[in-house]
Amino acid sequence: MCASASRCSRTWVCRTSTCSRTGRTRWRRSRRSRPGRSSGAGLIVGKISADDPRANYKASDTIVDQNELREFLDGKHRWVLSTTRNDGRPQMSLVTGGMLADGRLAVSTYPERVKARNVRRNPLVSVAVMGSEFNDAWVQIDGDAVVGDLPEAGDDFVEYYRSISGEHPDWDEYRAAMAEQGKCLILVTPTRWSPVSKGGFPPSLFED
Repeated sequence: MCASASRCSRTWVCRTSTCSRTGRTRWRRSRRSRPGRSSGAGLIVGKISADDPRANYKASDTIVDQNELREFLDGKHRWVLSTTRNDGRPQMSLVTGGMLADGRLAVSTYPERVKARNVRRNPLVSVAVMGSEFNDAWVQIDGDAVVGDLPEAGDDFVEYYRSISGEHPDWDEYRAAMAEQGKCLILVTPTRWSPVSKGGFPPSLFED
């Protein structure tokens, strides 16, 4: 049976065989994999019913407007930021991000970091925002980015902190700390975004 059984279609059964010459595993479609029958691997194939435990893992794509996007991002601060390297390949960075009041996305970093240098050279970026669970819903946001340097970005830093942690007990102290650390912000203006997606079994595998 497939090592990733949770991802296998109920109408497909993965079986393995090993090549005696190379020792490599080969994957084949089961000849007995038909709806309503039992496969040789012991898996009952057919449509997924509502009381099946896997009914909680139904793939979905939900188109959202800007307000719904903001609602989805609320409380979700674990992001993956994609910028572009010199050679055109993506640079992926795990970041803590927040949405500002005007709809821009903000990520705190340092001017010498690769992602900041990439943005100064190429403003086209993408951000993946996900929930607390790995298999939770997620969205990809594409946009145009700029690097906000201090002191000009002082107000944006305040909004960035507020979007993630709420009110600071001493905003003057916070501003001074950001300046002392020499930080900057990557500020992204969204230009488009994907549906809010959730992975899982395709709807066609479920009972009507």
